[in-house]
Amino acid sequence: MTDTTKQDRVLIFDTTLRDGEQSPGATMSHSEKLEIAELLDDMGVDIIEAGFPIASEGDFQAVSEIAQRSKRSVICGLARAQLPDIDRAWEAVKHAERPRIHTFIGTSPLHRAIPNLTMDEMANRIHETVSHARNLCDNVQWSPMDATRTEHDYLCRVVEIAIKAGATTINIPDTVGYTAPRESADLIRMLIEKVPGADDVVFSTHCHNDLGMATANSLAAVEAGARQIECTINGLGERAGNTALEEVVMALKVRHDIMPYDTRIDTTKIMGISRRVSQVSGFPVQFNKAIVGKNAFAHESGIHQDGMLKNAETFEIMRPKDVGLAETSLVLGKHSGRAALRDKLNQLGYELGDNQLKDVFVRFKALADRKKEVYEDDLIALMRDAAGDEQNDRIQVKSLRVVCGTEGPQTATLTMVVDGTEKSVETTGDGPVDATFKAIKEIFPTTARLQLYQVHAVTEGTDAQATVSVRLEEDGRIATGQSSDTDTVVASANAYVNALNRLLVRREKSAPGDDVKTVSYRDAGQ
Repeated sequence: MTDTTKQDRVLIFDTTLRDGEQSPGATMSHSEKLEIAELLDDMGVDIIEAGFPIASEGDFQAVSEIAQRSKRSVICGLARAQLPDIDRAWEAVKHAERPRIHTFIGTSPLHRAIPNLTMDEMANRIHETVSHARNLCDNVQWSPMDATRTEHDYLCRVVEIAIKAGATTINIPDTVGYTAPRESADLIRMLIEKVPGADDVVFSTHCHNDLGMATANSLAAVEAGARQIECTINGLGERAGNTALEEVVMALKVRHDIMPYDTRIDTTKIMGISRRVSQVSGFPVQFNKAIVGKNAFAHESGIHQDGMLKNAETFEIMRPKDVGLAETSLVLGKHSGRAALRDKLNQLGYELGDNQLKDVFVRFKALADRKKEVYEDDLIALMRDAAGDEQNDRIQVKSLRVVCGTEGPQTATLTMVVDGTEKSVETTGDGPVDATFKAIKEIFPTTARLQLYQVHAVTEGTDAQATVSVRLEEDGRIATGQSSDTDTVVASANAYVNALNRLLVRREKSAPGDDVKTVSYRDAGQ
């Protein structure tokens, strides 16, 4: 890679829709995937890994439609080192203006034992499958899964085979988040120096965050010569997640003095897509998360506040507006109109059509009638719930009445709409939330087990909205739901039902006759 442009340019490969969606409970609907792909394309992501086409018919359709709708991004489909996988991936991405096939196989001693292949047999498999992919598509990426625990001599051997077979990008995955920055850099440097033909391909890095070093490992790999970073929005991904797109992009932008590499990402769109991914995945962003966390630009210490008032650069290394955060604070209330609401939502990264604004405005007015002031976080919660209602869920809460007393059990009277039919029930429980959850289960029986119930206030004060997160598990499937309301019990009911609806989607994905029964997402882990 002697070209100066290639030396200075780092490609951003986003795998939110593939590796990110493998997070337990983070399954997205078809329309949500299309929306996220459009947002990624719009913000300047170079390559979008849209899914694992052979996993299910739903995944194939999503990848295929994303491929047809993409404007700028390369659209990539994942495939195991098997000819049917590669053919299916090509069928899904072939209509993209810029398609890519990404095929992989585990090369470490532990992973070679899974298909029970010898080193030579695996080398032959790599040559056969990469050659097949290249015969279909000019843009082929190859990954040796668990590369960071693969013997260096063997890794060099199989990388050379992949390059000779036609791979144009070589991705080096730290599949289990095992490596450290120095090792990450040394590995990339070693491959570039030792493997014949290395100058003719792009080396990529794919890091997991099990030891909290995914961002550091990715940046170290770039300094050693990698020119593609695989990442996800909010660091979404299996176990502890993947490298966070927002972290590596802003690190390269803020510390351009020591890492003189550019991306084409429009960073002002980061907050908007971060919030949307959090909404559709059901995974809240931790408050102190770098770049996109609620507290990332908050200052409470007196010394910090004094410094900020005198010069923002004393305690902030980037401007909020650089990542799409508004710097002004416009307080909204029940007398605010549509124009003020639209302006505030635009500042927060939401662009709404007239019909969407009309619906959100009704919700805003209802909230403003219950709260003296509506804050930014209230609006973000409002948008999350509004987005959830657009999914045509099978189960919906219509009304809830809870009676509490200092003595005896609490009573919940609940009416829900299930597949278009209204059903009502009255139950008692040990507290209002317990009574409400029992009522939901009586109307819609399920074996799902409650793994997590979490409440936090969106804003301060006795009229604050509560955001409730619920995680359910059933037969190994996990689904997460969220909802906000000034009434914590109502928020709890909606969050539980939201998780149930997501669980139903996961049930349908693994229904008999669906390819996902034979091709597990776990087979796609890098």
